[in-house]
Amino acid sequence: MINSGTKKRALKHGLLCLSLSYAGLATAANYEISVVAGGAGPNDHYRTDAIEMAADILMKEADAAGEELSITVKKRNYSDWDSFKQAVTLASESGSAPDIVVTSHTDIAPWAQSGLITPVEDYIDLDSWPLNGLYPNLIQISSFNGMVYGIPQDSEARPFFAWKKHLKALGYDESAIEVMPDRIESGEYTLYNMLDDAKKAQDLGLVEKGYGFYPRVTNGPDFWQFYTSFGGKLEDPETGRLILDKTALEKTYQFFIDAVEKGVTRRNHLGTPWDQWYAEVANGKAAFWHGGTWHYSRYTEAEGLDDFFGNIQFSLIPKGAENGTANTLTQPLVYLLTNQDNEDKMDVAAKLIKIASEPRINTLHAIKSSHLGINPEQMNISLYSNDRWAVEATKRLLPHANSMPNNADFGSFWNIYWKGLEASWTGQKTAKQAVADAETEIRGTLAGNVIVL
Repeated sequence: MINSGTKKRALKHGLLCLSLSYAGLATAANYEISVVAGGAGPNDHYRTDAIEMAADILMKEADAAGEELSITVKKRNYSDWDSFKQAVTLASESGSAPDIVVTSHTDIAPWAQSGLITPVEDYIDLDSWPLNGLYPNLIQISSFNGMVYGIPQDSEARPFFAWKKHLKALGYDESAIEVMPDRIESGEYTLYNMLDDAKKAQDLGLVEKGYGFYPRVTNGPDFWQFYTSFGGKLEDPETGRLILDKTALEKTYQFFIDAVEKGVTRRNHLGTPWDQWYAEVANGKAAFWHGGTWHYSRYTEAEGLDDFFGNIQFSLIPKGAENGTANTLTQPLVYLLTNQDNEDKMDVAAKLIKIASEPRINTLHAIKSSHLGINPEQMNISLYSNDRWAVEATKRLLPHANSMPNNADFGSFWNIYWKGLEASWTGQKTAKQAVADAETEIRGTLAGNVIVL
């Protein structure tokens, strides 16, 4: 069954079944499809390689159907997001935007409003395999204004980590360590319980001062998890407007102030080099920290951690307040289809995205990069089901994962949130002052687009 968006395009172009046939592909057709990915480290090459693999499959399918089809894929991977965003923006302004962009789902709203991307549902039948098997929440995260703009390229979560040997030295036996994720999920073990344990770890000389709780060292989506831990909501489901919960915000800011005042987190922690941070958390120099599911490959490969499960426990981020919840955040990357003058080329690019989303191909990326799958069917693929990290992280984290909203104002909202967190963390403002300043800036710049509670 073809979705309504595809039907409209099929009628417009006189094609009976666009997403399922090769109609519209001229004899001996030649296409050059460009794909650009952001945030692509050494283990993330399948973000673009999958499109190349898909092209090979599509050409073989065309040959089997008696068509002559040639597809050349031009790939570009950017390790840092700033360079990637700049490259895509400049290319778009010059009229040479890549055909496929692999980026965070949070880019959907601004890029859809700017006209850079088009709803992928207008080019792909979402009711056909493999797209009909994707996790529904990932499809929702990939949508904007009621339209599906992207196809999830991966999923992930942002766990809370603890060094097991330090937990044992604090008095937790093997069974207590084993059930700690359950105690966190139920809300029995909170962020402030963690700060107390972090202080004890320092007092016992297990870790140095400032290493009891060792957060990420730069701004990032992870810090929204703490807002959720203290009861904050990001978006009103009825209106789609962003929400500033001043009570949750103040508690979030105060938590980081308290971590500094307890001496378990350094006041000047932000800005610590990432390579230093990775080496320290992967070698037991910190008691508690938080990060991403993809950190598993960094710890076990680059940092030389031989026995991850013997050394590290992982869980949801603990709740912080009575009305808060233990949680994690997922920020899936998505395949986005850019607007081009050549409709046939866009059709081909869309087909490549669909093929690249097949479970076996996507599993290569998930296992290579320590990300999580996009389709429950991947549990039936031995490469995925035999990987302990993929299976345990999927079961323990994904059912509780939230996401940042696809809202064109969210970037500005995020910047204001971060300025307040940084100012309170570093001692420039009290939590109340930081919240008051955040509210003033939000009311002055985002006006009625944000609900202030």
